[in-house]
Amino acid sequence: MELSDLDIAESVIDLIGKTPMVQLKKIASDSPCPIIAKIETTNPGGSVKDRAAITMIDAAESEGLLKPGGTIVEPTSGNTGVGLAIVAAQRGYKCIFVMTDKVSEEKVALLKAYGSEVVVCPGAVEPDDPRSYYSTAERLVKETPNAFQPNQYHNPNNPRAHYETTGPEIWEQTKGRITHFVAGAGTGGTISGVGKFLKEKNKAIQIVVADPENSVFSGGSGRPYLVEGVGEDFWPTTYDQSVVDLTIPISDADSFSMTKRVTEEEGLLIGGSCGTAVAGAVKLSKNLSKDDLVVVLLPDSGRGYLSKIFNPIWMAKMGFSYENQLSDETVIQVIESKNSTNVGLVYLNPEEPVSSALKIMEETGFSDLPVAIGEMPISAAEVIGSVSKEILIENSNDNELLPVKNFLQPPLELVGVGEELFPRIVTLFNEAETVLVLDGGRPITVLSKSDVEAFCENRKN
Repeated sequence: MELSDLDIAESVIDLIGKTPMVQLKKIASDSPCPIIAKIETTNPGGSVKDRAAITMIDAAESEGLLKPGGTIVEPTSGNTGVGLAIVAAQRGYKCIFVMTDKVSEEKVALLKAYGSEVVVCPGAVEPDDPRSYYSTAERLVKETPNAFQPNQYHNPNNPRAHYETTGPEIWEQTKGRITHFVAGAGTGGTISGVGKFLKEKNKAIQIVVADPENSVFSGGSGRPYLVEGVGEDFWPTTYDQSVVDLTIPISDADSFSMTKRVTEEEGLLIGGSCGTAVAGAVKLSKNLSKDDLVVVLLPDSGRGYLSKIFNPIWMAKMGFSYENQLSDETVIQVIESKNSTNVGLVYLNPEEPVSSALKIMEETGFSDLPVAIGEMPISAAEVIGSVSKEILIENSNDNELLPVKNFLQPPLELVGVGEELFPRIVTLFNEAETVLVLDGGRPITVLSKSDVEAFCENRKN
């Protein structure tokens, strides 16, 4: 049967792009100008990354870099992987994706659902560390016959996809009235491609990056943060700084709070990086006028974050919310009841000698301490494990100068400042002597079993 005269796509690939836009009336109710969302979740893979995936694969095929039956290898936070997997399914390629351990379980499961192989690497390591997801991907390319790495961080076809599709769509949909474009930046492909196109149409249009705190784009060192898919710890060559007029740093707490607001108030189930972008757009709009028109790009859906941002238990455990605002038996009350000189975070650097670690434990009274990379304030992602006083003592006779990383154990149990003591926190101490307390995704102190017992005893009296 001939279908050419029917409104039916030949394949799922033909459904990429032409995404809709909607006004965020409730979120922008206090803003002087409209804030319009470009909803990339309607792409078949559920994210903006579908656009770059098809463009990069088309180019690789035309250049002879990707041959029939080949394997696509790529480091990804999930969305690019899905886009590549969709194209691979249509064209008969295999896929191996490398991800950091901070991505949600749903994203790993999703890529596996497309028949892809997934390799998970530690996130709290330097890019040039052989364990990093960049280095692991490079190794897999060398080890895999007929492999091709799209290399989205350095592939010019990534921003080209947005210069040729996303930018023109936004210009056409707003009839050229757009004055500000806001988006996150990971590879830099979206912001660079859209930014270049819009600037060519009207130099006055402001291109704004909403960026996680600590990301290099907003002047940070690239130290870990919890929001996924945006920000970086290095400068991708696909990021064109010349088109960016302003960068707005957004905290994990503000990103996640806005993610939930947009979902609950606008009925748009969005991901954490969308929350970052909308939070940036709202901050930006406060200083604009009624004649301005802000477009914010929403890169993906919240379905990949149900175990995290939309999980009240995870949010409370990470210190982003209070379980019961009226309760007087929460973790924060225990902290406040402690001697003020013993409230700050005590942790060990991986290179700390055993002898020094034991001295710190003796002085602070803790039998277990977290081991973390970096200086304060550290993030939860920088905690790489813990050490036990008992194990260090067992090995101290001949190993006093060895670093504590040689005796690393799993990280301490995490609890949030707003969690109620009963039943979860108290129950934790049936198995643990020490827990790590988080506030807004950042470790702030360590609590011992005796701290909680002393608090509960004082409450009785």
